[in-house]
Amino acid sequence: MSVRVLVVDDQAVVRAGFAAVIGAEQDLTVAGEAGDGAEALRLARTTAPDVVLMDIRMPGMDGLAATRELTALAPPARVLILTTFRRDDYVFEALRAGASGFLLKDCYPQDLLDAIRTVAAGEALLAPAVVRGLIDAFVSGAVVPRAARDDRLDALTEREAEVLRQVAKGLSNPEIAAVLGIGRSTVKTHVTAVLAKLGLRDRTQAVIYAHETGLASR
Repeated sequence: MSVRVLVVDDQAVVRAGFAAVIGAEQDLTVAGEAGDGAEALRLARTTAPDVVLMDIRMPGMDGLAATRELTALAPPARVLILTTFRRDDYVFEALRAGASGFLLKDCYPQDLLDAIRTVAAGEALLAPAVVRGLIDAFVSGAVVPRAARDDRLDALTEREAEVLRQVAKGLSNPEIAAVLGIGRSTVKTHVTAVLAKLGLRDRTQAVIYAHETGLASR
């Protein structure tokens, strides 16, 4: 079965370009195109896309508000944010709202296609530049943490907490394995346990959680 993608951008030319790239792939299908968040919600309810490719800055209902609504649907839509902004409060709010990934609009077409497939498979995706921006924003105070100490952290083992700290740095499983001197499969097991114990959906939420609770800075 092909992955159904809803393309949302207020610029028709941009939408057409994304749709052309996506439509050329055998395993991907354009489920529809929308020019703002409200239209995206209407189409999402009727077309049930697997992935929503979302511009973040649009007139009317913007990508942030739309992401909140889309991720609240049953079943929730998986939202992949595309924008020109590397450091943008909207980006962090969209991730907090439940977006599954974030890419810059100047990415290569293949990176876009890979990102759609990754998000459709249930994984989170953040461009390296975005991870660095997210971490820098928390460290510099540009993004203010919302949560204080969370008792759920007590459920983590010492090793799981350390793995979460590495995830918060934007490291991949192979990189974490190298840093901690453990096997990749062991890292994967720890990451799965961390997400389950903390009630988090994916690595994107884990990065934000670790910074907002202060675990990343310990």
